[in-house]
Amino acid sequence: MTTVFSTRWVGDALSGRLDLLDQTLLPSEERVLPLTIASDVREAIVSLRVRGAPAIGVAGAYALILAARDLPLDDEAWSPGLAQQADWLNRARPTAVNLSWALGRLVRHDSTCPVGFTRTQRLERLLAEAHTIVAEDRAMCASMGVHGAPLIASGAGVLTHCNTGVLATAGDGTALAVMYAAHRGGVPFRAYADETRPLLQGARLTAWELQRAGIDVTLLCDGMAAMLMKQKRVDLVLVGADRIAANGDTANKIGTYGLAVMAHYHGVPFYVVAPSSSFDLALADGSGIPIEERKAEEITCGFGRYTAPQNIPVYNPAFDVTPAELITGIITERGIVERPSVASIAKHLGGVWQPGLS
Repeated sequence: MTTVFSTRWVGDALSGRLDLLDQTLLPSEERVLPLTIASDVREAIVSLRVRGAPAIGVAGAYALILAARDLPLDDEAWSPGLAQQADWLNRARPTAVNLSWALGRLVRHDSTCPVGFTRTQRLERLLAEAHTIVAEDRAMCASMGVHGAPLIASGAGVLTHCNTGVLATAGDGTALAVMYAAHRGGVPFRAYADETRPLLQGARLTAWELQRAGIDVTLLCDGMAAMLMKQKRVDLVLVGADRIAANGDTANKIGTYGLAVMAHYHGVPFYVVAPSSSFDLALADGSGIPIEERKAEEITCGFGRYTAPQNIPVYNPAFDVTPAELITGIITERGIVERPSVASIAKHLGGVWQPGLS
């Protein structure tokens, strides 16, 4: 049985590799992909072999090191080349801000490199910074779990959407980290996992991950969440985020907005759980968040068999944006932002975070 992880670097900067657990094969097969070429990592990001905003950021950071191996070691060529590779990797998926954040961080770190460093020294310096991003993400996951766990009462029903756990981060996850922390604390509760159409990340990944961790989890179709709330079986909704605007509008997996509307109608607290790196303070509100649209085949022939007429027009956005007024609070590694707004978020972040690549 494979140890659950999303990304894992093996070896040194000059000859090491990035191992990815291929999430498109779960839960039926656990296959680790050993990648040594940046284009293969980029393809893995595009094809969702690795997914989840923090994990995408980590994968992108390590991919930049692989790409840098082929750059000419000339100060006039190296820096523009590294920035070009970062921009190419950043275009793999446009919605999750963690990718641009991590890539921008490595580019800025490299810009402070002492003159005269060898290729190996420069690559090792980049690798050390990528490892630091991983360590920070693990610590942030743990802190989010600690801050959010008290929200889960004994016997509560907790509904989540998509996958926000170990598979989506370098640590315990975001929204699922809250569940893991409560579970470790001995709090009995029942998790409900939306299947998350059209690619079933909730069914294939979240249900698999929670069941494997020994958490009481029940799977349901996305369209069943309203009935579950009407029956008063949901006491709390926990979701992740791929990008959060300055006012608290939040982009997350498609279906999150509808879930927030349902929770608001039924009086169920709705919390977003995300690290501070998911905030994009350059965006005033959610209207500026780019929404990725994916191939029609993910809906019409998602798992190898047509379930719709061929050549039918398809609308397939990967994300939607939940307005801040529908969000009870945002849980970060720093604590909880209750009733998110421009003022409360700015106060929470202390004005110290800046977005990565513009």
